[in-house]
Amino acid sequence: MEASADNGLKIVVVGGFGVGKTTMIHSVSEIRPLSTEETITRAGETVDDVSAVPGKSQTTVAFDFGRITLSARTVLYLFGAPGQERFWYLWDRLFTGALGAVVLVDTRRIDDSWYAIDRLERLGTPFIVARNDFGGPAHPLEQVRDALDLAPHIPLVDCDARSRDSGKRVLITLVEHIKSLYLAEDPQVIERVRAARSPYAAEGAAGTPQEQVTAPAVTAPAPELTQ
Repeated sequence: MEASADNGLKIVVVGGFGVGKTTMIHSVSEIRPLSTEETITRAGETVDDVSAVPGKSQTTVAFDFGRITLSARTVLYLFGAPGQERFWYLWDRLFTGALGAVVLVDTRRIDDSWYAIDRLERLGTPFIVARNDFGGPAHPLEQVRDALDLAPHIPLVDCDARSRDSGKRVLITLVEHIKSLYLAEDPQVIERVRAARSPYAAEGAAGTPQEQVTAPAVTAPAPELTQ
């Protein structure tokens, strides 16, 4: 990370159970990611619906954390929210101080995405939607947009959460979306930029190992972007 980086942006990756949030953060993070994965036990199988994710043996029980530098001035701090309904109460803390969000979608279980989208819309948090590639039917993106009842201005992209380049493109799309909203003088985005602080100062980041990273303060109004 460049010492001159002055845009430390907190981003949340959210979506349903087993949709690829942990995989995406691990693939793009330039530091060793912090994970809170635990083995799914027989007792857990009676609480979380694992029927749609055969072979999944571990699950996030708190959050994932990673970091990626997009440019000399822009660093993203990534927080992955747990997808199981029993952990949704943690989302408010994770969303505190977040400038934007990525909603990962598995089109085989598209209903699992609605709660995340509804919650972000109610909070006024800028977000984009990324369809993770699970090798299923390649529905046109417009069909996916209709199924999600997604507003036309919200970006919808394809991605492979296992690929660093693909994950990085998703994150750049999100930053570009936030920048466009800011330049369009969206009052909620302007307020979020003004209120944004280091994710380690944010209430939702309590407990993150500060010795792994140094988080810069957010001061610039619109992030610089590079591919």
